[in-house]
Amino acid sequence: MNHPDFRYRQIEKQITALISAGAIRPGDKLPSLRRLSRQLAVSISTVSQAYLELEKKGVISSRERSGFFLAPKALQRPAPASRPRPALVPTIGTRSGLIQQVLDALGNKKLLPFGVVCPAEELLPAKTLARLLNSCLRSHPTRSLDYAPVAGDQELRRQIALRALDAGISVTPEEILITTGAMEGLSIALRALTKPGDNVLIQSPSYFCLLQLLENCGLRAIEIPSTTNGIDPQDIERAIDRFEIRTAILTPNFNNPDGSFTPDTTKKEIVRLLAERQIPLVEDDVYGDLYFTEQRPATCKSFDQNGQVIYCSSFSKTIAPGYRVGWMIPGQHFAKTLDLKTTTNLCTATPNQMAIAAFLLEGYYERHLRRLRSAVRNQMETLLPSLHRHFPPETGASFPDGGASVWVELPMEIDAVDYFHKARRAGIGLAPGPIFSTQDKYNNFIRLSCTGIWNDEMENGIHKLGQLIRTL
Repeated sequence: MNHPDFRYRQIEKQITALISAGAIRPGDKLPSLRRLSRQLAVSISTVSQAYLELEKKGVISSRERSGFFLAPKALQRPAPASRPRPALVPTIGTRSGLIQQVLDALGNKKLLPFGVVCPAEELLPAKTLARLLNSCLRSHPTRSLDYAPVAGDQELRRQIALRALDAGISVTPEEILITTGAMEGLSIALRALTKPGDNVLIQSPSYFCLLQLLENCGLRAIEIPSTTNGIDPQDIERAIDRFEIRTAILTPNFNNPDGSFTPDTTKKEIVRLLAERQIPLVEDDVYGDLYFTEQRPATCKSFDQNGQVIYCSSFSKTIAPGYRVGWMIPGQHFAKTLDLKTTTNLCTATPNQMAIAAFLLEGYYERHLRRLRSAVRNQMETLLPSLHRHFPPETGASFPDGGASVWVELPMEIDAVDYFHKARRAGIGLAPGPIFSTQDKYNNFIRLSCTGIWNDEMENGIHKLGQLIRTL
């Protein structure tokens, strides 16, 4: 009933668009079920289901014998979150203990899933993947038990090369290295480019596992702000003029946690600027396929002229988190990264690579992505008005055009770490802001993931989180 491609969801989106455009205003009466049914040539039950979903989200309200009306606070969102500027100083991370507490939520079905960015089971192609995996095991029983080539399954690399064209990347299968998730790709890239004590340029806030990786490698982070327009080349230039920077790791497409997006023209300028200074760029693009616009955004790698950009991505946020299949395009660093892959785990699991390759080859991926993007966008668009209804008026939030999380700024007096622990005791997962920086800049921020199908339990969870703030 909650499948995101159902007709009632399309009607729901049409009504939402009219509300956003101001064609329907708070207090206005909506068309009757019968009238809208005739206008859209759908059944009354389909219109009724769309109205029911809008009512659950607080967008409309029903009045006995009078019909449906637009709610007074329909689709209102919190004000945009502020963008604190980090100090431009090398910093060694010290957040591993708190990060591990957040990661304890992985696989914990007792917590409301706002804490970990992982697609809900209902949105994953479990049956299709199981069928394809079984087919691969039956057809190639010996091959599935053997080591895959260190660089990865040839068919999988071929399929990734074909899909890379959508991101503006022209690459051959032989230039792709399969990894065990994007994190292994980032780890290999850092080990290939740096040594302990080096400075690494990152945006702030930044994915907490990346900060943990820098900490474990003995590297110092130099943070530049993630702005409303993504990464500003002037901030990069200021940093590289002041410090000796060995490499940069950036997420231009829907940065985790704030969802910031760097325009394609700016990506080109960033690549040019770093290439002039001969500073390699590691691009984390795990959210590039989760866009809400008409067209997939380009990548920094698509503007790379000399192989200095190492591109990393994975299928963990789209197809199968548990399969741990990622990939990297190392450019001129291929030989070094292949050597590091060999001495890390030799190869990524063979059956998993075979199943993902079949999923891509048989054309399932694009259809699956459309459904996944629709569901994620729907949850995000429902979450934001819910925050407005239940959280204090001074709450701020990001409004991303892709990705899978919302960055929330709480009232200044709220300690996000204390809030995280109390929310967890209440059965709700979230990620506290301090783990997304090596500096104390986000002590009253939290990240809420949007990777499920919105339901009453989630609405009640946001309500409970709002009440919890008032007790702190």
